[in-house]
Amino acid sequence: MAKVYERIADDLRQHIRAGELKPGERLPAETKLAEQYRKSLPTVRQALGVLQAEGLIEKLHGRGNVVRKPRRLVTRTNERHQWEKDRARRSLDVRQQTGATEHDTGLAVSDLVFNAEFSEVEADEDLAEAFGVSAGTRLLERVYRTRYREEEAPFNVSRSRLLYDMAAANPALLDAAHEPWPGGTLNQLHSLGIEVDRVVERITARPPTFEESEELGLTAGVSVIVLRKTCVDTKGRVVEVADVTLPGDRTELEFTTPLDRW
Repeated sequence: MAKVYERIADDLRQHIRAGELKPGERLPAETKLAEQYRKSLPTVRQALGVLQAEGLIEKLHGRGNVVRKPRRLVTRTNERHQWEKDRARRSLDVRQQTGATEHDTGLAVSDLVFNAEFSEVEADEDLAEAFGVSAGTRLLERVYRTRYREEEAPFNVSRSRLLYDMAAANPALLDAAHEPWPGGTLNQLHSLGIEVDRVVERITARPPTFEESEELGLTAGVSVIVLRKTCVDTKGRVVEVADVTLPGDRTELEFTTPLDRW
């Protein structure tokens, strides 16, 4: 049986989803809601906390609880990897027309603001094990942040690593000024003569750090999804390890698994 605060949250949720409470509209004061539902103030605050965790409302200084404008939804499917591989060998004109973020959001290139930061780092024990190299091996770390022009927070924060000496065979890959790279990482690897054979993704969820909450614009109670992507080439070598931190309130992960017929 639903608890009292859950029933209150559900009622308010229905009003929001029905459009009776619109984005930017202020909810009644907490004391008014307590009177309306004939429940205690702590119970009402519990209900509001649920809606905040779902990203439906936010508490703004001087305004109180306000219906939050829905963020652009990102739907990430496992089919995106074949799409990226097919695109990696297309002409420059084709590759420049769209990228993985546009694929996942339905937006156009002109709708996006892109940021890339490159640095040389040493592999710690975790990354050394992931790549199958010695700790201290030089890596090229690329940190990517892409956001919708109408929003302040990025869709995610992606930390992609390549073996530095491998990437250096094409000096253009070491320069963030060449980003966003048409065709993404799979085309970059293609420029090195590398074909990716498979992509392994490991997905976990956890509470965000303070810095992640600030950067991704998360409301209290929203978790982050952490996706580790490992690209393996046709020779069995790990050629990229990326950790992508995604906001749990506007990310969908969709997996389609074809099954052999009997």
